[in-house]
Amino acid sequence: MTSENGQFRKAGPEAGELLEPVPLAERSVVLVGLMGAGKTTVGRRLARRLDLAFVDADAEIEQAAGETIPEIFERHGEPAFRAGERRVIARLLAGAPQVLATGGGAFMDPTTRANVKARGISIWLKADLDVLVRRVGKRGDRPLLQTGDIKATMKRLMDERYPVYAEADIVIESLEGPHEAVVETILEKLEEFRAEHAEHAHAGPAHD
Repeated sequence: MTSENGQFRKAGPEAGELLEPVPLAERSVVLVGLMGAGKTTVGRRLARRLDLAFVDADAEIEQAAGETIPEIFERHGEPAFRAGERRVIARLLAGAPQVLATGGGAFMDPTTRANVKARGISIWLKADLDVLVRRVGKRGDRPLLQTGDIKATMKRLMDERYPVYAEADIVIESLEGPHEAVVETILEKLEEFRAEHAEHAHAGPAHD
């Protein structure tokens, strides 16, 4: 599935394009993590608190492709999906600040990670295996979970992805309990992160 074939017509920049960095105040808040971590639910609430738009990258991908994500996987394969995902996220990050929930595999892409670093503040919603399995078991539309053994698949994805997710600017434990508690923790960590980086920016380079 490529732009030449008419897919992802509204995707945005070319698949390998790197975005120019912007100041901290102009960056989006980008939620990363495995499926079931709560990115969409937490993201909507966080956006309201920050008075920003909430955008779900997967929904934007489906709109750009004119197909659902399971259809994209089935008809075109995962590599085509990932290329489209990369372009859609680049387009979203090039726009106004927002709270952006990304798919579980998006942050694994080096170009996307670089663009998130340049244009966003990344927040990893980290959950343990049992929590994730309970949450994802309620939905049957996850292409990567069609193997039958959900727990084994989720464990494999955790092993592959958690070391990369750990590169996020902020790590938040996504525990069982009220989503509002997670949102409050994110707001506190965001304030700390921005204050710390504002201090570094004002300090400037050291002189002899």
